Amino acid sequence: MGLHGYLALWCAVWGTVALLGYGRSLAGMTRAQRTVRVGGRIERVGEPRHGGSRKAGIPVDVSYRAPSGGQEAVVTNDGDRDETITAAWTGREIAVHYPRGRPHAFRLTDGDSQEGDRGPGWPNFALFLVYAGVVVVAAIDRGWPWALVGFCGPWAVFGAYHLPGNVRDTRRRRETLASMVTVKGRVIAVLKDASTDGEGSTFTISTPVVAFTTREGTAVTAYCPPGMPDPDGARGREVTVHYTPDDPAAFTLDRVAEHRSLRTDIPVNVVALLVIASAAVAGAVML
Repeated sequence: MGLHGYLALWCAVWGTVALLGYGRSLAGMTRAQRTVRVGGRIERVGEPRHGGSRKAGIPVDVSYRAPSGGQEAVVTNDGDRDETITAAWTGREIAVHYPRGRPHAFRLTDGDSQEGDRGPGWPNFALFLVYAGVVVVAAIDRGWPWALVGFCGPWAVFGAYHLPGNVRDTRRRRETLASMVTVKGRVIAVLKDASTDGEGSTFTISTPVVAFTTREGTAVTAYCPPGMPDPDGARGREVTVHYTPDDPAAFTLDRVAEHRSLRTDIPVNVVALLVIASAAVAGAVML
């Protein structure tokens, strides 16, 4: 089989995957569509075990009311379920997810109970792979400028479509930073996770956990944002916490660095968009 045959097989396989995925989505059979999402409330917050894994999340007890029957249940994150609760305080509203008919297989996640990926993400990715195969065929048969047009053109349109939203998000982030208030906190634990890179080398990722009390009297336990100096030896360290009164989960330990990052965010996006758009235009000119 020649190169064109392999590319045709590539497109056929991923096209079939996309069609099956869209069919499952329309039939309501995807995992996300079969997941029950309800709102829960944190009743108790525990202290993460020093040296444990960040994948366990912050240990919490959560109460929620089941959609069927309206009975109230209390579940506990026992640290063995790979939860994703990274900021917790008593009374915080979080999401409880479980497969339909299997409430014992629950998962706790930060955010709104109505949020979640209910769209056909994997079929869309499969369709993108089909498109990539078509662009490769065009580039082989008609020349490499087709690769510039085929790949850079859609990315330029995608970037131009999302740029205004990025600008609005940056503006809102600046306003959030300006509204933050400052309190003292303390690092109560450092979580450690070992990972292996592509060359087989093992390295450790350290995640400090900070505890602080807001001016409103809310005791918060949360994972620290990346960038803390010497995270391995941070346990017991006193830190300054800048948090948002409306949402203590939105906090930072270095407001100056946040401002510096925001100043470069939009220019970097604009430059990247211009480079990609220029490559697409250059490919179109050379066709």
